[in-house]
Amino acid sequence: MTVYRERLWAPPALYLATALVIPASLLVFLPISVTAGVVVAIAMELAVLVLLWVLAPVVEVTETEFRAGRAHLPRTAVGEVAGFTGAAATKQRGPELDARAWTLFRGYVSGVVKVEVRDDADPTPYWLVSVRHPDAVTRALVGTPAVPGDDRRTTRDDRR
Repeated sequence: MTVYRERLWAPPALYLATALVIPASLLVFLPISVTAGVVVAIAMELAVLVLLWVLAPVVEVTETEFRAGRAHLPRTAVGEVAGFTGAAATKQRGPELDARAWTLFRGYVSGVVKVEVRDDADPTPYWLVSVRHPDAVTRALVGTPAVPGDDRRTTRDDRR
C-alpha cells in the first residue's frame, strides 16, 4: 500500500523553455530543406517534451520501502529522517553533503529529505532526495498518522 507518492514534474517554465529547440533545429536544417527543417524541429520539440515527462522521477513511500526514482530502500533500513526547506535544504545539498551519500536532486524542487541508511553492508550513510513536501515524506517514513485534512499523504501524483 502506498503511503505517500509524488512525481517530480518539471515546472511549466521549463516546458516552455524547450521551445528553443525549434529555432535551433530550423537554423540547422532550413538550409538543407524547408520541409526537413520543419519536420525535424517539430520532431525534436516533441522528443524533448516526451523525455521531460517520461524521465520525471517518482518519490514514493510504501509500507515496505522508500523509493526515489529507480532506487529502493527497505523500510527496515531506514534510520533517522529529516526534512529541509529553504536555506537549510541548500546547505544539505551543498556544504553539508557527504560525498558518499546517494542523491536524487531536481533543481526546480526546493525541499529535500535526508534518510539515514541503517545497513552495515551499505557504505552509503544516507539518501538526500528532492521533494516538494519534506514534512509529509518525513511523517510517512516515521509512520506518524496523517493530519486530518492533509491532502499531501496521498497516492495521486503531485503536479504542483
